[in-house]
Amino acid sequence: MKIELKRTGDNFAFEAANPEGNKMVIDTSAANGGEGKGFSPMQLLLVGVAGCSGIDIVHILKKQRQEIISFEIEVEGLREKVEEYSIWKEITLHYKLKGKIDKEKAERAASLSHEKYCSVSKIIGHTSKINFTVTVEN
Repeated sequence: MKIELKRTGDNFAFEAANPEGNKMVIDTSAANGGEGKGFSPMQLLLVGVAGCSGIDIVHILKKQRQEIISFEIEVEGLREKVEEYSIWKEITLHYKLKGKIDKEKAERAASLSHEKYCSVSKIIGHTSKINFTVTVEN
């Protein structure tokens, strides 16, 4: 897979494009000299964990014939300084589902995602503790 980034302007913003032509903006905060025009690389890691596990959960629940009306994910990270850089020390995801969904199946799907299927969780899990909660509204 090839992702291309092109710097936009004179500061730290980049536009990233994937092979399918989808684009997104990456920048840093004003406090770090950027303009806050896009996601920071560290924010993208949180998005990656949430997106990867969300896809897994939908896939698993669809196989189990659970009816998902809506699905939202909140993800929060706690950073820790290590030498000159920082890592995500702890990541907490809150999955909020609505529909005809068995809560135990949703919790099991989330667990399977992080323990077995989600490549992003497996990579980030080497330095971060990943926690999650599941709320189901029928």
